[in-house]
Amino acid sequence: MSGREEKFEEMLQAIQKEYKDTVSKMEQLRAAGKIKTATYKQLMGTKIMLQNMLSRYEIYGLLER
Repeated sequence: MSGREEKFEEMLQAIQKEYKDTVSKMEQLRAAGKIKTATYKQLMGTKIMLQNMLSRYEIYGLLER
């Protein structure tokens, strides 16, 4: 695997981890009834951005779901 491919894999793994962590934090806030907080809304924005990135990887055949 080339250095570029390795960097891609590192980036993909980082995005997937961040997505998982974001969803987990949102679930914790939701369980605490804090879905109207600024933090929850910021996490929602982050989640949408990460979903978009992962979707683009999938569209280009770089990610299987």
